[in-house]
Amino acid sequence: MEERLIGIKNAAISFVLEAQNQAELEEIKLQFLGRSGQLTLALKEIPKLSLENRAEVGKLANEVKNTIEETIEQKISEFKTQKSKVTKEKIDVTNPGIRPPLGHLHLITQAISEITDIFSRIGFTRVAYPEIEWDYYAFTALNFPENHPARDDWETFFINQAPDPKKGQVILTPHTSSGQVREMLSQVAHDKINIKMLNIAKCYRRQSDVSHTPMFHQFEGLVIGENISITHLKGTLDYFVKSYFGEKRTSRIRPYHFQFTEPSFEVDVTCGVCLGQGCKLCKAGWLEMGGAGMVHPNVLKYGGIDSKKFTGFAFGWGVERVLMMKEGIEIDDLRLLYSNKLEFLEQF
Repeated sequence: MEERLIGIKNAAISFVLEAQNQAELEEIKLQFLGRSGQLTLALKEIPKLSLENRAEVGKLANEVKNTIEETIEQKISEFKTQKSKVTKEKIDVTNPGIRPPLGHLHLITQAISEITDIFSRIGFTRVAYPEIEWDYYAFTALNFPENHPARDDWETFFINQAPDPKKGQVILTPHTSSGQVREMLSQVAHDKINIKMLNIAKCYRRQSDVSHTPMFHQFEGLVIGENISITHLKGTLDYFVKSYFGEKRTSRIRPYHFQFTEPSFEVDVTCGVCLGQGCKLCKAGWLEMGGAGMVHPNVLKYGGIDSKKFTGFAFGWGVERVLMMKEGIEIDDLRLLYSNKLEFLEQF
């Protein structure tokens, strides 16, 4: 009898553990504990045993019954827990969705795109030239003397590479002006001189503080043709200022000195707050934007162009600078633009 009871217990526990739902548990309960269940029938045979075995077998039978009932209850509890978990994780498709956060183009990328579009409307063609450049194109061909401070390794990044006998050392280009002579030589090679170039690129200088970053962006304009004058330059400047900053803004030019232009000018734009009347921001009504001028005859010569027949103008400004002038961004550290701090970038 003891072996029979233990066999019933093991069989019942095995069935309970393999049950897939509560309905199967009810069937197992009836199979073993019901009126005609295996354990019930075994209990009915206990009175037939001898007095010596009856008490011991009866005790074992109660233990088997309790074990089967406890195993069934535990399994029922597991099913209820699983059902509750599924209910909690269930997605209600009628609820409104949660919109994921959307990013946007970086401020500098937006500015470059807008500047490109403005100049393309008047026939400028966007070009690209190397950021790793020869000293020749960055300085020599732009009329810089050998002892100019810009050629010092405290101003320019020099690459540790053997210099070329004709082109000199390899550098990270400090300005987009290095593309001027390359563009001229390219046009001369195709027997045509009709340049309206826009070069927007990264530039590198050994400066890093609250108002400078080692890498920044410039956009360079170059126009060369017959009878090009300062009038064409001023008209182009006014067109850009009104297109980028707004119709109420104007530009002016002041005499200055650059190695690669003659005459040379600093370009100012009226303050966006006072519109030229003078305020705490601008002091005198004007904000400095960048440099410009008529292409120096020596630079035309390096580009293979006859300076007696052709003239041209050039301008070069910082993308970050004109962006901050337009948006009225007042930050105490220019490096924030490249910090990837979302709390700053998400404001724009």
